[in-house]
Amino acid sequence: MDHSFVLHIPDAELESEPPAREQIVSGTPEVTGKVVWESEDGRQIRGIWQITPGVVTDTEADELFVVISGSATIEVEGGPTLKVGPGDMAVLRAGDRTTWTVHETLRKAYAINL
Repeated sequence: MDHSFVLHIPDAELESEPPAREQIVSGTPEVTGKVVWESEDGRQIRGIWQITPGVVTDTEADELFVVISGSATIEVEGGPTLKVGPGDMAVLRAGDRTTWTVHETLRKAYAINL
């Protein structure tokens, strides 16, 4: 989008973004998302992301997100364990290796800088 906009996050339609098999530790988590804005150079991305219960691993980008619904525990390798739920804001650093244990389907709004 090249103009200002508003989007009601809880009702936004998302598209399938399946995790790589090697990222799934347990369960059958389903991942969906939607990029709502991206800078011309592709280095800044804003969007919505959702994951159903299960355990997955990831290597993070520089990200700020706000949880809209659901809950998860995010273990940062060599760092803190973050417990997130509705209304929580979290910051992940580029290169953080994480394990996400999703307790209830989690939906978040995010801003990533690459």
